[in-house]
Amino acid sequence: MTDLDLLLTLCQRLLDTEAVPAGWHPGHAGTRALRASTSDHGEIIVKAHRSPERHTQEVHAYHTWIPALGDRAPRLLATTDDPPAIVVTAVPGVPLAERQLDPEAEQDAYRQAGQLLATLHAARPPRLEPDWTAWLAERAEYWIYRAGDQITASRRSEIRAHMQALRDLAPLPARPCHLDFMPRNMIYSDDGVVRLIDFEHSRYDLPARDLVRLATRIWPLRPDLRDSFLDGHGSLTTTDHAVMEHCAHFDALTKLCDSSSPGGGAVGELELPSYGREASHPT
Repeated sequence: MTDLDLLLTLCQRLLDTEAVPAGWHPGHAGTRALRASTSDHGEIIVKAHRSPERHTQEVHAYHTWIPALGDRAPRLLATTDDPPAIVVTAVPGVPLAERQLDPEAEQDAYRQAGQLLATLHAARPPRLEPDWTAWLAERAEYWIYRAGDQITASRRSEIRAHMQALRDLAPLPARPCHLDFMPRNMIYSDDGVVRLIDFEHSRYDLPARDLVRLATRIWPLRPDLRDSFLDGHGSLTTTDHAVMEHCAHFDALTKLCDSSSPGGGAVGELELPSYGREASHPT
């Protein structure tokens, strides 16, 4: 049975026996997704998770904080643990990463994205326990081990110094986070509305972490999008910028390990994150 057949069978078992395939999405980082047409719910997405952990996280997010986004995110329709998969409503549009927009429209999209992320972060009360700075520092050690000789000894020391500096900021409140907040997960519709998808990484974490990938991969070349995003999101504190600076090194490390798996890379391939003085200056 192909992946498409498996997902269609799941949809027919969980939701609509008459469902028919409408599109196939190879997914990202090991996930698979089928778009199908149903009689009662219109077009839906059947998503198979790569692990029970990702499945549990996404189901929990849909039950707890995603409803705060209203119609700016999919609705959960059905779940199954064997195999780990969910069925959600399909939202109209295509990923923002695939749209060619004029600067004004793109700035408006990022303004909406900032508003949505702020809403997500405020969807549940903050938590001070567990200490996420300590957890991230411990995870960094795991990724340093995974990287092996792809990074130099001096780079390992630099990452550890940033993780210690992050721990020195504790205690920091954790909030519901997306943790893969990138244009591929921002769906832009024909009427210019932005919606969020893909919550398999979502959990309580340091909210400033959600901005790291934008700050290091997009904003250095597009400061106008940074300004628009913060116009919707709200200004960042000095602590937010410090968290982003330290976590940028963590993100660069995990990106290296993910991109080099299953193959390896050469010594010192870890790129320095593009989060310098100008980007980290508090607004």
